[in-house]
Amino acid sequence: MEKAKGAYLGTEVDGKWWKRFTKDNLLARGNGEYWFDDKGFSFLRYFTEKPIFIPAKDIKEVKVGRMHSGRWALGIPILKILWTKDGVNLSSGFISKETRILELQERLRNVIKQ
Repeated sequence: MEKAKGAYLGTEVDGKWWKRFTKDNLLARGNGEYWFDDKGFSFLRYFTEKPIFIPAKDIKEVKVGRMHSGRWALGIPILKILWTKDGVNLSSGFISKETRILELQERLRNVIKQ
């Protein structure tokens, strides 16, 4: 998939919006570019060097919602990637254009089924 613009809203722990995952470059929110392939989903925030990477093998489910990490995106759908890292259940939220989010949700679901 080619890179597309979007925003990272943060990563929740155990589905609790007030409990944020702070390790591995996952604390800071921000705008940037995302892409994915068979290996996983990547998001590179502007002005950073290392992208956030969610391995496809760790993704359990992909949802779309209206709020994430205590943030509301003014009605824009939020892609929520539910995954595990070191035995911790996480949910990372991303926004982009609505049509892209719905397409991305479907494409990611197809990747994790394999």
